[in-house]
Amino acid sequence: MTRLVNLAALRGFEAASRHLSFTRAAAELNVTPAAISHAIRELELDLKVKLFERSSRVVRLTAAGETLARAVAEGLGTITRAVQRLRSVDGRPKLVVTTSPSLAAKWLVPRLDRFLERHPEVDVRIDVAPRLLDFAEDAVDIGIRFGVGDYPGLIAERLFEESVFPVCCPQLLKSKRPLRQPRDLRHHTLIHIEWDAQWATWPNWAMWLRAAGAPEVDATRGLHFGQTSLALQAALDGQGIALGDSTLVADDLAAGRLVRPFPMALKGPAQFAYHLVHAPQRAEEPLIKAFRRWILDEVSSTRLAEKTPPEAGENAAQEQGVPRGRKPGRDG
Repeated sequence: MTRLVNLAALRGFEAASRHLSFTRAAAELNVTPAAISHAIRELELDLKVKLFERSSRVVRLTAAGETLARAVAEGLGTITRAVQRLRSVDGRPKLVVTTSPSLAAKWLVPRLDRFLERHPEVDVRIDVAPRLLDFAEDAVDIGIRFGVGDYPGLIAERLFEESVFPVCCPQLLKSKRPLRQPRDLRHHTLIHIEWDAQWATWPNWAMWLRAAGAPEVDATRGLHFGQTSLALQAALDGQGIALGDSTLVADDLAAGRLVRPFPMALKGPAQFAYHLVHAPQRAEEPLIKAFRRWILDEVSSTRLAEKTPPEAGENAAQEQGVPRGRKPGRDG
């Protein structure tokens, strides 16, 4: 009969391997650093391998420690998810989806009723965060994220790419200062989304105005927001003209709440796209497969809607590429 490893010792090891600090692991588990050190010594004696390289200032995992850390993190994540589902109301299946605040507000949430129509037995929780959460640590089942798709240890399936173009509320076109050509933007408030400096290659007003032949328009003035959904809300409220991402403005354009004053669009760098992200070992789970099938159907519907002109006779968007660059992620 196989002798079981002390589970409390494994929990202490997992925390220490994640923090690379016995002190921080002890604080997380509400025990003393000596208790963490004792648990790890017990594991090393039991397994007959060294798990950490210790010095006066640094704690590092050995090769054996890295192997065990991956296995323990995966196992504890599986247990955590199982316990959470058992604790769910009436024992109903629960799906936790992580995505960015803007994609949740402008694309995912307005479509969720169609997923629930297909799967009324499932409870869905949307966990919004500007960064990709740790699937095991944060008990997340699946995510939709914007980036290059480089998520170590996870499957990333490309969903859709983005193009960027000006949008505003219809009433703005009827104002005393018409928008007949791009240079007319100098009379209106430009709405900006502020990214970190390393994301500077994503299309912005300066790029669009140069491509549109209106470089004389001051591309720095106007309203500035840290989230796309806030910038689009300002445009909906008639406060100015925003650069909208094609996916995030699709519903507002279709409903006539927003319009495109000019047809020209800029394509984002080709390496960036929205991705469906999940752990490979969970690919065949019924909930993951059901959500994936539904998302792919919704993506197909969105692509079809984007190809259909919002008004008869309107020209298709003229798209121009922008330089490639590093953009590790954004609020979406």
